[in-house]
Amino acid sequence: MNVVQPIRGSKDIEAMKVYLKSKSLRDWALFVLGINSALRISDLLNLNVSDVVDENGKIKERLLLKEQKTSKRKSFPLNNNVREALAEYLSTIKPSQTSLFASRKGNEAITRQCAHTILSNAADAVGIKEAISCHSLRKSFSLALYENGVDLTRIQALLNHSSPKETLRYIGITQAENDEIYLQLNL
Repeated sequence: MNVVQPIRGSKDIEAMKVYLKSKSLRDWALFVLGINSALRISDLLNLNVSDVVDENGKIKERLLLKEQKTSKRKSFPLNNNVREALAEYLSTIKPSQTSLFASRKGNEAITRQCAHTILSNAADAVGIKEAISCHSLRKSFSLALYENGVDLTRIQALLNHSSPKETLRYIGITQAENDEIYLQLNL
């Protein structure tokens, strides 16, 4: 089994967003929320419309949930990209829909396998060669933070990892990237 990779680089992330939006607003919203939140796919697929929309029909400022894997409470603000994607997507769903990412066949959430197929097919379509799956969303969030200079211990805390070593391995820092540090130093 291949180890899944983060989506590396803003060009690939944007290409994925464009491709997914052209195919399905639901799939695009799932991608945008996933890549901006570091939620596991089980938590994303467990979300209901009421988790992201307040009693007045407005997109909430924050998402509050209990993580399925860790049973820990998680609360974080929804950034503008997420809020805009959710608003656009939610404007197209039936008022009776309760599951945020419902299957086209009913009101139940899409399956993990369906989400994997959606993301894998999108990655293939935009020319990403690495193995991409649902977990790539969480890894991509982490890598983007790391590349933008966010302290590793902060990323570790956001992911609920037990050590910085685990977080570095998770981010997928490659030997070539480490080699580049040596080659650029030239003291």
